[in-house]
Amino acid sequence: MKSLINRIKKSFGPGVITGIADDDPSGIATYSQTGAMFGYGQLWLALFSYPFMVAIQEMCARIGLVTGTGLAGILKKHYSRPILFGAIALLAITNIMNIGADLGAMASATQLVLPIPFTWALVILTAITIITEVYIPYPKYVSFLKYLALTVFAYIIAAFAVHQDWWHIAYDTLIPKMEWNSAYLLNITAMLGTTISPYLFFWQADEEVEEEIMHHKLRVMGRGVPKITKGDMAQMKADTVFGMFISNLVTFFIIITAAATLGANGVTNVTSAAQVAESLRPLAGNFASLLFTLGIVGTGLLAVPVLAGSAAYAIAEAFNWKEGLSKTFTQAKGFYLIIILSTLVGILVNLSPINPMTMLYYAAILNGLLAPPLMILILLVANNKKVMGDKTNGKLGNFFGIIITVLMSSLTIYFFYNLLK
Repeated sequence: MKSLINRIKKSFGPGVITGIADDDPSGIATYSQTGAMFGYGQLWLALFSYPFMVAIQEMCARIGLVTGTGLAGILKKHYSRPILFGAIALLAITNIMNIGADLGAMASATQLVLPIPFTWALVILTAITIITEVYIPYPKYVSFLKYLALTVFAYIIAAFAVHQDWWHIAYDTLIPKMEWNSAYLLNITAMLGTTISPYLFFWQADEEVEEEIMHHKLRVMGRGVPKITKGDMAQMKADTVFGMFISNLVTFFIIITAAATLGANGVTNVTSAAQVAESLRPLAGNFASLLFTLGIVGTGLLAVPVLAGSAAYAIAEAFNWKEGLSKTFTQAKGFYLIIILSTLVGILVNLSPINPMTMLYYAAILNGLLAPPLMILILLVANNKKVMGDKTNGKLGNFFGIIITVLMSSLTIYFFYNLLK
């Protein structure tokens, strides 16, 4: 069993870590809200979003792999700086909201299994997150993240601990059901926003570069062009395809678990991921509740560093600071201070009078609004031969990239239309 786990862990790359980080506590809450509100009615989104998520994340990964530079560094060099700085500002704000809500959900989930005050749980989890990301060397740290990635399978097991209507599930997954009302469309915006999220764009591009440094194909991020092989490209694509598959598979199982328990019993208002875990206890038993709880803590410990790290990469590249988890704190103080500061500020979210789930839900919507202009820039970069050489997009990648950009842009226009009418 141990050797099997080790083989699985070794196969995990930036794509798998990125995909699983997408299923953070805020994502869990959004997917649970979807199942509670609409039952299996929006289950088709888990299947529908998969090829689009793969297309966008593969572009980001390829940009990092080919150029040896993170996404923000490339955008700064070749495109409009005002757009870049505006996007980074929104990215940082949204990430901090997500970090705070994730830490709060993790602390609440910890209380379900350990008799510890919320504040202590919050402080301990925050300290663990900061210390591991800042002080553990990158090769060991990425190994730590890979072990945390395995916790995501708790959600798949939990779904089978609940009675499911598999025929109904198959039908609603394969046959999209549309309702043309604001609540339904707003939730699609939130679902796509928390699935195809800007922080994942920046993180995966930079982690591909970190991997090149770790394997001695590059000395410093943003300097020099790495020599990559067909094998490197194939590995990146396989890793991304597999990572996004796991991400959407977990989304699928979270929705059906919430639909079969919360939604089926009239619980339509989800306030946090921890509330979902606690609500599962009387409806699905202690085992399902425990699995859901462990998944919240495990994925949170994976996702919070990704959220903080993606903002740090983007800001460091925008201001030409030294960056990278492969560097020590003294070598990249500004980069690590952004990680520390954004994580600590995230704690303040838990002191806000705003309902955490409301904040998370609208953070997901904000991600959905920020994603389209960034995806336009990613498409431009991925098709630019001056940047990518002969590694530009193929027809299929462009097809899926353009379709999802147009769709999410349309949802953004609809969102503002409803806001202003």
